[in-house]
Amino acid sequence: MKIKICPSKAAGKVFAPPSKSVAHRCLISAFLADGESKISPIQLSDDVSATIDAIKALGGKVEINDGAAIVRGGIDVSDGAVINCRESGSTLRFLIPICLLTGKKITLVGTEKLLSRPLSVYEDICRRYGFLFEKTKDSLTVSGRLKADRYVILGDISSQFITGLLFALPTLHGDSEIVIDGKFESASYVDITLQVLKTFGVIIEKREKSFFIRGGQRYTHCSATVEADESSSAFLDALGLFGAVEVIGRNPETKQGDKVYTELFKRLTDGQPTVDISDCPDLAPVIMTLAAIYRGATLVGTRRLKLKESDRGAAMAEELKKFGAEIDVGDDVITVKKADLHTPVCELSSHNDHRIVMAMSVVASIYGGVIDGAEAVNKSYPNYFKTIKELGIELYETE
Repeated sequence: MKIKICPSKAAGKVFAPPSKSVAHRCLISAFLADGESKISPIQLSDDVSATIDAIKALGGKVEINDGAAIVRGGIDVSDGAVINCRESGSTLRFLIPICLLTGKKITLVGTEKLLSRPLSVYEDICRRYGFLFEKTKDSLTVSGRLKADRYVILGDISSQFITGLLFALPTLHGDSEIVIDGKFESASYVDITLQVLKTFGVIIEKREKSFFIRGGQRYTHCSATVEADESSSAFLDALGLFGAVEVIGRNPETKQGDKVYTELFKRLTDGQPTVDISDCPDLAPVIMTLAAIYRGATLVGTRRLKLKESDRGAAMAEELKKFGAEIDVGDDVITVKKADLHTPVCELSSHNDHRIVMAMSVVASIYGGVIDGAEAVNKSYPNYFKTIKELGIELYETE
């Protein structure tokens, strides 16, 4: 799908969409609980739909009714079961430890891009205990029974591994500990996990550089609210910098690290800041975009952008250069220089990355542009274009 965006300004009030990160965690917690839970509001993005389908494949029951998910939990899976994770890294990494609770042989499939993303933490655990861990370009087959133990995980690798273990370890008979080795990046995502687990009756003791997990805990069914998504709100508020948008419904007490975007936006409009994105990597596309529009910026802690849906730093540099931006991409730093932007002379590419599409929509609202592969927004925010069109952004689908 190609979307043409014409220079135009957004204005009005808009509700922030529900958080994909929180939705994943609530759905999985509800699946691990006995009884029936209600999760709302639910936005059926591609990633959230992947988690719902995976829960069903593992024996849970999920019904969507009036924007809410009714989940009836209970693992009931046959040996040889197949779970389709599509392109959702959260679905894949959160569910591997849960599959290892069953002792069954389970295959998780997905796109080649998804299965190319690191899984080394789980591979090491499986090797340590002699479990099956068999990986191809588009599938992963595991088998074994996870053990209560002490797990040491590098802090600069994806926090999704920690969250996956935090889902599974409390259900085991013995106590466990997860120890963070080195700098703990994306720690705020684990804080979201701890908050959701507490809602479902599971308590994790957070220490300075470790997590103590008491065994024998039971998830409790409940009604849980999915708070607004800070990552997606950032793009709506970015449009508001050039118009008059008010994003409502955000939780001022949120644990989401991306809430820092409001502070970062002020720094970008005031000067040429150095921004550490190691705890908020999903903000990199919008930060790079605003830096190019304003006075430039230096982003540090960018190494893990290579492991997102695309090589996100390089992809953003490629697209912003079509507008005349000057950007240098290093191993762990990205420099966006002050430059005069202009209407792009060729089409923009989504790189099949939802965050890049939304970032391109912001800069295109000023200079115009055609985004090829714009359907990538369905991964997290399927109503994005409908929302910004209602706010006054002039856009239409083109051949």
